[in-house]
Amino acid sequence: MEFKLLIDGDLVNGADSLAVINPATGEPFATCARADAAQLERAITAAKRAFPAWRDGGQPQRQELLHKLADAMEARFEDFARLLTQEQGKPLAEAQFEVGGAIAAFRHFGAQVLYPETLLDEPGSLVVEHYAPLGVVGCIVPWNFPMVLLAIKVSIALSTGNTVVAKPAPTTPLTAALLGEVAAAILPPGVFNVIVDANDLGGLLSSHPDVAKISFTGSTVTGRKVMASAAATLKRLTLELGGNDVAIVLDDADPAEVAAKLYAAATFNAGQVCMAAKRLYVPNTMLDEIGERMAAMASATVLGDGLDPGTQMGPIQNKMQFDKLQELMAATRSEGTVLTGGARLNRPGYFIQPAIVRDLADNAQLVTEEQFGPLVPLLSYDTIEDVIARANASDYGLGGTVWGKDLDKAATVARGIETGTVWINKHLDLRFDVPFGGVKQSGLGREQGQAGLKEFVDVRVVSMAR
Repeated sequence: MEFKLLIDGDLVNGADSLAVINPATGEPFATCARADAAQLERAITAAKRAFPAWRDGGQPQRQELLHKLADAMEARFEDFARLLTQEQGKPLAEAQFEVGGAIAAFRHFGAQVLYPETLLDEPGSLVVEHYAPLGVVGCIVPWNFPMVLLAIKVSIALSTGNTVVAKPAPTTPLTAALLGEVAAAILPPGVFNVIVDANDLGGLLSSHPDVAKISFTGSTVTGRKVMASAAATLKRLTLELGGNDVAIVLDDADPAEVAAKLYAAATFNAGQVCMAAKRLYVPNTMLDEIGERMAAMASATVLGDGLDPGTQMGPIQNKMQFDKLQELMAATRSEGTVLTGGARLNRPGYFIQPAIVRDLADNAQLVTEEQFGPLVPLLSYDTIEDVIARANASDYGLGGTVWGKDLDKAATVARGIETGTVWINKHLDLRFDVPFGGVKQSGLGREQGQAGLKEFVDVRVVSMAR
């Protein structure tokens, strides 16, 4: 079966096609239509043409259709989940969780309304802030969570009255294409379009004068390119970019309890999470015990095909990232003490045994760079002042965690970390009604919550004398 593009309400073949690799085998398992520049142009034109009617139809009508879309996705739940595991690699249970989150996003954000806000109401003057959709929104998503990240962007964009051209990552295009297939029977033509490329159409989308906004999740390097491309038209941008997130363990934490939570925070989705714990700081007195416990967990982790019920961790999603991690691990072996892991498995597919590494200097490559894989640096510290300073000595600031029993102390440490979100005694708690986003080189704008909704609208202030 070849998965198709969605352009102006029609499922169409591409000008070319892409072979989609199952990372658990390293071999193609499906083909997907690949668009050219002319098809991207058609999609943008269709979205622009569909915008006035979608905008003027009103939020109740949009909510009804987005909830119908969620119902239709739920009817294909297992199709989405198995396809997600095959193209991304994650265990089926994690894929099912992600698909459930995508469906929930359409239901939640489809029901959200941005009401006008009265800024001033006094004798002689009334000032009201109104919100108007922007127009055509380009939604560009990466390969680590290709379904839920797309669903969040698309559901907010459509709910607030915009139309969408979506561009998934070339290595994980199939769940987006299946979403297009489901949406084609529900949404009006042109409201939602799916374009698949080979990383060659992003610049055309982000620079196009008829695209009012780009919502992008991906690496900081690519985010800079998106920002530069969008500059000529001054289009709105949301950039959720890379992170080198810290986890700080305080001296009153239970080493046995926190070791398991740290391991999960660092290796969920094989470490391919922008907000994963990527630099782990523990008190000197706990380094040995936490290191031994985490090494035991890494050694015991069962890697395999995500469709196998016994699999605990899937492969690295694509060969480029797999090769990068092998190079990073080769450099790390000469810079620190490898407690366990880091070797590629002697089997087909892109599998790397999770690694726990200690005794690294702060300028080691595994400490300064975002690894985006299951290679975990375990660092020690002496004082709170020292660890906060080291945590903040990074160009990134997306997320972080603090672990300890004294919640006041933990909160004080959390407030000292220069990052967009800090969790205390938990990790990756991303509610739809709570905004998140980065500081420094980790991005611009906010996703989710009321702040995330407002990223997709223009503010128009009406000031009336009376």
